[in-house]
Amino acid sequence: MAELKQRRPQTHESGASTADASTDKREHPMEFGGPIGALGVSLGTPFLCYLFAFFLNDVSGCPPPSVLHPYTLSLEQLKHEVGWQGFSSLVNTKAFVGTLGYYALSLVLWRILPAQEVEGVQLRSGSRLKYRFNAFSSAVVTIGLLAIGTAVYGVDFPVWPFIWENFIPILTSNLILAFVLAVYVYVRSFSVKPGNQESRELAEGGHSGNILYDWFIGRELNPRITLPIFGEIDIKSWMEMRPGLTGWVILDIAFMARQYSSYGKVTASILIVTFTHAFYVLDGLYMEPAILTTMDITTDGFGFMLSFGDIVWVPFIYSVPARYLAIHPKELTYFEIACILAVQGVGYWVFRGANNEKNRFRTNPNDPKVQHLKYMKTASGSKLLITGWWGTARHINYLGDWLMSWSYCLPTGIAGYIVLNAPDATGAGTKVEPGEAKGWGMLITYFYMIYFAVLLIHRELRDEAKCKAKYGKDWDEYCKKVPYKIVPYVY
Repeated sequence: MAELKQRRPQTHESGASTADASTDKREHPMEFGGPIGALGVSLGTPFLCYLFAFFLNDVSGCPPPSVLHPYTLSLEQLKHEVGWQGFSSLVNTKAFVGTLGYYALSLVLWRILPAQEVEGVQLRSGSRLKYRFNAFSSAVVTIGLLAIGTAVYGVDFPVWPFIWENFIPILTSNLILAFVLAVYVYVRSFSVKPGNQESRELAEGGHSGNILYDWFIGRELNPRITLPIFGEIDIKSWMEMRPGLTGWVILDIAFMARQYSSYGKVTASILIVTFTHAFYVLDGLYMEPAILTTMDITTDGFGFMLSFGDIVWVPFIYSVPARYLAIHPKELTYFEIACILAVQGVGYWVFRGANNEKNRFRTNPNDPKVQHLKYMKTASGSKLLITGWWGTARHINYLGDWLMSWSYCLPTGIAGYIVLNAPDATGAGTKVEPGEAKGWGMLITYFYMIYFAVLLIHRELRDEAKCKAKYGKDWDEYCKKVPYKIVPYVY
């Protein structure tokens, strides 16, 4: 499932290679268990988003008390404990209109702000697409406008209570948009013709012929749309880098505002979570052109997997720790703060160091920072690094990415709480205690760290299979030189 894929794990291959201009006729095995797996992910992941959204509440506790006593659990009791108020709990007009307004603002900023024009990697047709990148400045402007509003109105700035009160309807609004967009690009992909002048291509693994699977995995590699005034927009790169990532940070800030409204303070725990998330996102947006060498752009089609991942899974699942801390403001000791920041620092050092090294080697092998590195040349003409960061493990950047995920979850501690009173609309007077829920909340607040490990291993397996198919015996030889996959001396 998509996740910061600029920052998203990149494929291993180093150096330039010559693209095959012919249409690839090889069969590509289905992933995620084929159509059954695609159906399971398409239904299961939205359900998980709603489960976390309702189970992490300020009505009864996290998890709801009745869940801790399954033998006496009843649906009516559970609905009461999670604040269920019927269909309006899932969707409403103001949340949908507000979500559309947010996307419109992002689109306007994409068009009017100065941008970097970058060419993508060579396609199978031999051509290269051009991309317009200004996600970093767009995010800075958006967050800056919110900062000005907060400076004027304080935590009562209308955006923050609106997000808190309509969190689940906003989630639903984005889910609807993800579904509609996936249907649109799937239907439109059938207009892709061989030799077309727009350099449109089908994803190698996205046209199996099974409607459900192709809709999920993405049939067209690089779908684009031309809008009046705005011009041509690359749907996949725009969705990957803009609304979901910036939205993730905005949600975190809204939760921080809620904590202040409820308790009159902002704890170090939520500051660490918000800062590390914001740093991760803004660093990725600043390095936006690096997305062009990631698997999401070069290999995967754009379907429900990416549309859902970009604008639902990323902002609403990754912000769970901040939402938890808005209700249960855990206090951290100086030692705990130091440990969490150390984990974040080491993770970032590995992640950014590895990716910068690879990008420099790909774009300018004579750069003084990488010219000393040793590499192995393959029969295809590509060069694979065997020293430096990439000589320690074949996917060493994944290790840094995963270590950073720890710092997002650790501030929640031994998570779980019971709500002792019914707070007012602003949250003022909220009282919570761990109670019998202590520890059980970790199934929610530490989910990201566990999920991310699974995702990175899955991506590593995909990458390994791709490289094996491309390099053949050269890849076997390379694996002997760099035997570890992600964690040196371990895996």
